[in-house]
Order: sequence, then C-alpha cells, then structure tokens
Amino acid sequence: MTNFNFELTRKDHHARAGIFHTPHGELLTPVFAPVGTQATVKAVTPAQLKEIGVSLVLANTYHLYLRPGADLVAEMGGLHHFMQWDAPILTDSGGFQVFSLAGMRKIDEDGVTFKSHIDGSIHRLTPQKAVQIQEQLGADIIMALDECAPPYDRAYNEQALRRTHLWAEGCLSAQTRRDQALFGIVQGGIFPDLREQSARFISSLGFPGHAIGGLSVGETKEEMHRTLELVNDILPEDKPRYLMGVGSPEDLINGIRRGVDIFDCVLPTRLARHQAAMTRHGRINLMNAVHARDPRPIDENCSCYTCTHFSRAYLRHLIVAKEMLAATLISIHNIATLVFLVQDARKAILEGTFEQFAEEFLTQYALTEKSQV
Repeated sequence: MTNFNFELTRKDHHARAGIFHTPHGELLTPVFAPVGTQATVKAVTPAQLKEIGVSLVLANTYHLYLRPGADLVAEMGGLHHFMQWDAPILTDSGGFQVFSLAGMRKIDEDGVTFKSHIDGSIHRLTPQKAVQIQEQLGADIIMALDECAPPYDRAYNEQALRRTHLWAEGCLSAQTRRDQALFGIVQGGIFPDLREQSARFISSLGFPGHAIGGLSVGETKEEMHRTLELVNDILPEDKPRYLMGVGSPEDLINGIRRGVDIFDCVLPTRLARHQAAMTRHGRINLMNAVHARDPRPIDENCSCYTCTHFSRAYLRHLIVAKEMLAATLISIHNIATLVFLVQDARKAILEGTFEQFAEEFLTQYALTEKSQV
C-alpha cells in the first residue's frame, strides 16, 4: 500500500505547515489547487502552471465521466498521462455537480439518478460507481460521494448527513486501488451539532485525509469561520484537511488560520475570463478605461510572467480586442497571486510569524479592496 504519510512540520496557533506524500510527489501544505474541470485549467498550459509553482490540480469527476468517459481516460494511461501533468491530481466525487442539477436528478439511499446536462441521457451515481470512476481516472487524492445540502435547511441537512455517512462507508468498501488517498467529507450545513457529529463519524472511519464540504455556498463568513473552528478541533491533527471550493485571498488566509491544509477554487480563472485581476489588495477590473494608458503591471510586487512582461494598458487592449491571450495572461497572474500568497503563509508558519502575517494581510485587504478599480 502506498504510504500517504502526512508530516506536520510546524504549527503557529491553529495554522499548520506540513508535507503530504503522494505517488506523484510531495505536497507542501498549506497548498492551493487551481481547478482543471475538463482535465485542463482553463486557458493555461501545464508548463505554465509548473512555472507559476502549482503543485496540485483538481479535475472534475462528473464532467470527465460524461465526456470523454472514464474508460477512455484509463485507456489513455490515466489523467496524469492524458493531460500531461506529472504532479499530484485531486478529483472530486462528482456529487456536488449532480446535486446541483435541479429538476434533473432523483436521490435515494443508495445514490442518485440524474440526466446528463450534455444530452439528457440517464446515469446512476452510487458510492461504488464514484470510486470506480475515480480509480479509472487515476488521481492521487479522490473523494467519497457526499450530499451537499442547503446550509440553513435543518431537515434536509439531517437527511443528507445520514446519506453522506452511509456513502462514506460504501466508498471505503469499494476502494480497490491503494495508490490513491480516499478522503471522507464532513457535512452538516451551519448546524454545530450536525457538524460535530459528522466530523467525529468521518474521523472514526480511518480515511487518510478529510475534506470539509458545504461551505462558501451561501452562509456568512462568520458562520464559515465558526464551522471551520469547530470541525478542525475534532479532525485528527496527523491527517490533511481540505476545504472544498474556497479560493479568495481572504478566505485562504482565514482558512489557514483555522487549520486548513488544502484549498481549491475556480475563482482565479473564472475572474480572468471576466477581465478581473486578483491582487493582495482586492480585485482590479482591467476593462475600466482608467487602465487604457497605464504602463504599470497588474501588481508591481508580483513576479509572475504576466506582471514581469506586460502592462495594464496591453492587457486592456487584449480584452477590448477580444484576444484569447487576455484570459491566459490574467489567469497566470490570478493563479500566481493565490499560489504565492499560500507559499508566503507557509513561510510565516515555519518562522512562527503567521498570526502577524495574517493580521497585517487581512487588515490591508479590507482597507483597500473597495477602492480598487
């Protein structure tokens, strides 16, 4: 069995620096993973991701199952070979996407039947099927099937939690590959008793890592922070903790501050396709006319390829001219902003200065974000 050992190198209050060993390399945590939904991080090549310093990418089980199909990916040598990415990959279970298909899916105790958003064909996703698909895809870290309920619906969360726990056991029983780390997922909405129940149950099953789902889906920041504090006080210290689908700069720092090790989010590339650049001081709308003759880079303190070569004026020109390069260059910068931020957070944890680093960052971010143009 492959050793998915997690070394907790240093703690600074609740913030953690560690090393998670996988078959495709070590992950230095905390770590941010850009999302490659269709086995590609939109507008960015694997070589560009490596140049930025990306060490982990996420691919989407639901989308790859429907197109091109898990059988084809397996035939092509698995995701690493198929997408030419030789570092660690994480795949989700596909559950979040399936449960987002309003009016197109039916849930029962054993799984969910759903219609493809592509052609309307009928499919069935069970815990066993979710694991089978992810084993064919071949990612280093895979997710148990769970049900993400609306954060404020108590009755729905109670029902979804029962299914999530049942399905977690089913996923563990179904796993045949031992070179993949299967993570269990904690759910429970914003309800402290349900979150505590879920964290204790999922922890008891012996997963090599744990994910925290159902956050950043409509609850307040304060509720998210309270939930993270509660859950991370229960989850074992010697295993990595993954906060699913969270990736704004302030959320990364607040998550690290509360003991999170792994993050992923579509935000950097999605914002880039809508002309928005991320910085440590807030977002910049590069479409605004004020940038038309601006010789400065997006961020004068950023060492990414975009900021060391191109001006805001050039980037705005690409946007106005509807050139594809705009999405690539802004995506490179946005991903780099988050990767560099998390790397600096790790450095601060190792030096024992994270609390000061976090306080200064969050204060400055809050002061300047609203003034960005």
